[in-house]
Amino acid sequence: MDISSFLQKEELHKEDVIFLLGRTAPDELEQLYRAAYETKKEWVGNVDYYRGLLEFSNRCIKNCNYCGIRRDNGEVERFDTPREDILTMARWCYEQQYGSVTLQSGERQDEAFIDFVEGLLRDIKSIGNGALGITLCVGEQTKETYQRWYNAGAHRYLLRIESSNPKLYATLHPQDGHHNWNVRKTCLDSLAEIGYQVGTGVMIGLPGQTLEDLAEDILFYKKQNIAMIGMGPYVVHHNTPLGKKVCEAGLDTAEARAERLRLSINMVAVTRLFLKDVNIAATTAMQTLHPLGREMALKAGANILMPLVTLPQFRSQYQLYDNKPCLEDGQEQCRNCLSARVASVGDTVGWGQWGDSPHFFNNLK
Repeated sequence: MDISSFLQKEELHKEDVIFLLGRTAPDELEQLYRAAYETKKEWVGNVDYYRGLLEFSNRCIKNCNYCGIRRDNGEVERFDTPREDILTMARWCYEQQYGSVTLQSGERQDEAFIDFVEGLLRDIKSIGNGALGITLCVGEQTKETYQRWYNAGAHRYLLRIESSNPKLYATLHPQDGHHNWNVRKTCLDSLAEIGYQVGTGVMIGLPGQTLEDLAEDILFYKKQNIAMIGMGPYVVHHNTPLGKKVCEAGLDTAEARAERLRLSINMVAVTRLFLKDVNIAATTAMQTLHPLGREMALKAGANILMPLVTLPQFRSQYQLYDNKPCLEDGQEQCRNCLSARVASVGDTVGWGQWGDSPHFFNNLK
């Protein structure tokens, strides 16, 4: 069946999603990405929004099998960014008209951490009289903690489901009782109940993952009423159980990485066609696998970028995967580079705007 007949459908079903995700022929990919970009223009506009990404600590209580800052990785030098330095970078984002910041860290659940984040949120909200939008990405917490942070000023929260398939999820985590798919799902439910714009996402190209798994991920986004999606290719970290297993099996070749990137761009495009008015990030992991990876995502329907504003002295210690780009770039350099990337695909930057997900507000009507 010709791809154009699928792209003309008013509503896509699971079988259609699987078909579109599996496209590999250059002419079919061109049609898929063009359709997704047109959908982006119609539903969210060809305006891309910045979230200044501030990775403020790499201390983590979790031991995920794929992650470079996992608890047991002794190669990592742990750090905590001083509060005033975080606020300085938040002010810089405000002055540069980024519109929003994303606060990301390793996962902790102790009271000292919860208090620190709560105070930090209140301080950031005082910048420009609440001018900065704030996304949190600090892992699984209790509903009470999420409520405290919401009351302090966070209004978006990113918590990746990693895979909507609990069995596949289990391969990504040690079976120690502290990495439970149902807990992750409950956290997403709690965030939505509180009123956050909820973000989630998956890793693409995992060992054992199928096109049906990825189609189910997209259906999961719809079922959970997700407002923003951050997903990207699985990229190996050398000092992790999963990374070692993949490398030993010869599954991290240039050809395999190219396949994971293609599948990731397909996921962006099909998600845009399926969900239309959500926010979708062009993630850094895509640029790790191809110098123009983020541009490819923007042209396939993504509309969110996260320029790095982590302090330079800490960046090398916050690598969830190997060969993370932009570690040596200054904040100004990263800003200008991303603006050039946006312009190269014919988009503009939504300077000074929060760029909230239209889906979130459309769903309130």
